[in-house]
Amino acid sequence: MSPQKKQEVITFKVDEALSKALDGIPNRSEFIRTAVMAALESTCPLCCGTGILTPQQQKHWQEFSQNHVLIKCAECHSLHLVCAVGHKEDEGQS
Repeated sequence: MSPQKKQEVITFKVDEALSKALDGIPNRSEFIRTAVMAALESTCPLCCGTGILTPQQQKHWQEFSQNHVLIKCAECHSLHLVCAVGHKEDEGQS
């Protein structure tokens, strides 16, 4: 038998609208676990999801952004970083 992973119970408050939205979901715990994991997997690696850079991160970002540009993908329309060194505008629009 494999040892069971220790589980921890975490609770949080929700407003009435979110409570009603979750009403029809059969397994709310599993739904919430999946949603939280999905959100954590797509969190910005620089700000860790806060949306704010520390002064030290801002300094590093300023240095980094001198040689990198944001380009909008012509196919999926997502913004992504591209190294500006040797980059031609028409090549980055893929």
